[in-house]
Amino acid sequence: MTDRTAPRDTTPLSRAAEPVLERFAAELDGSPVALVLADHTAKVVGVRSANLSFHRTIEELGITPGVSFGEDEIGVNAVGTPVETRRGLLVRGPEHSLASFHTFTCYGHPIVHPITRRLEGVLGIGRPSGEDDRLFPSLVQRMVRDIEDRLQLASPNAQRLLLTAFQRAARRRDRPVIVLGEGLVLATPAALDLLQPADHVAVRACAEQAPSRPGETQRLDLASGRAVAVRCAPIDGGHGVLVDIIADAPAHRHDRDREPGWPLLVVGEPGSGRTTAAKEATSHEPTTLDAAEIVRQGEQAWATAMDDVLGTPGQAVIVENAQLLSERMTALLVQRLRDTLREVVVVSTPDGLRAPLAGLCAARRNLLPLRRRRHEIPRLAQWMLDDAAGKGRTRLTADTLSVLTAQPWPGNLSELRRVVQAIAEVRSAGDILPADLPESYRGRPSPDSPLREAEREVIVAAIEAAGGNKQKAATALGVSRSTLYNRIRALRID
Repeated sequence: MTDRTAPRDTTPLSRAAEPVLERFAAELDGSPVALVLADHTAKVVGVRSANLSFHRTIEELGITPGVSFGEDEIGVNAVGTPVETRRGLLVRGPEHSLASFHTFTCYGHPIVHPITRRLEGVLGIGRPSGEDDRLFPSLVQRMVRDIEDRLQLASPNAQRLLLTAFQRAARRRDRPVIVLGEGLVLATPAALDLLQPADHVAVRACAEQAPSRPGETQRLDLASGRAVAVRCAPIDGGHGVLVDIIADAPAHRHDRDREPGWPLLVVGEPGSGRTTAAKEATSHEPTTLDAAEIVRQGEQAWATAMDDVLGTPGQAVIVENAQLLSERMTALLVQRLRDTLREVVVVSTPDGLRAPLAGLCAARRNLLPLRRRRHEIPRLAQWMLDDAAGKGRTRLTADTLSVLTAQPWPGNLSELRRVVQAIAEVRSAGDILPADLPESYRGRPSPDSPLREAEREVIVAAIEAAGGNKQKAATALGVSRSTLYNRIRALRID
């Protein structure tokens, strides 16, 4: 990775920007892209380039630390103009005032201190013209937000806000409260007494979900077997989270104690526990009709078996893999479900379920993928380990649980169980350390590249603007529907 001109001064801007630029450098190695960090006067502080040849090219153009790109000196450009306007600017080819920049597309965005509101500098990105530049603004704006967040966290005022929030919440000594900030953890004695090391991992996972689920109370089963409710609230201006722990939370009613409408639709990714949820929703041991068997049996034989089961009274029925049903078989199933006297649970993945079947179901349960409920991973992993190796024989350390919690888990519960069983085969007693995990699970996964994160934001925004209609979203993005679906799968957009 070319890194000769990374920011080396010790200003608050360079200290805040360096880790953000470091991530960019690691994720885009080899790409003909460069980042330019400039101060509030448009003077270049540092340059990050992801390609040796491209780095030499920009050096030859004079883009080096100490050079000024003020608009009054060289005209319109993606560094000096944002300094003047305090707004982001995309400059394509000939739009640059300097002819030497006419073969490049650049975008620059101002960096504003969140507390003082002073202009701290500009972050610019550039690469040869001719490639798709629609993601430039989203990419740089995301990186600027990260830099501004780090500027705020480095502010003594931010630290004071976190401490003030903790002191206010901890006035009652018996209240279990934790404040989590970057590099800062504050906890009351009551919280320390209540939580074991594995519980701290689960609480931090809850806190990481707080921005997308503000004020929501989550039930957490502690390692001690005690149930608590956890409420996470972002701390205004302090860039931290206040975690309020309510001891002895009432247990959830079991799914079987509820009275769902029938047919019931259970939707989730493969391995997310769909079959278990379906069985728990029924009152007796159910009969299963698996649409995956159509390939072996043929549609006619499967339809006959379906008629035999749904056409007579009896125990509950689970229709597995409903997303595999053809249009004709879906129509037959819908017809039988309208008349059946049995309790029926239809199980499907989120993609592929046909509208007539989804519309017929009187109730629906959406199972979150494991990556969306990371706070449950420490408890689930230890429970699976006890089941595989014997209760109390082995223990996952807090570091190991932290590593497991950070994994993406595309295979959900099934994948987690396979990993835990592999651990049990290697170590049958004692503490499980990160080194005991299968090799591909030992490290913390790298965050998505900035470009992938920016692409995700663009796609999610387009889908939301289209009211969930992916065809309209694809048209707005200028891509085909199949291309959009491929990107949705690749980026794991729910």
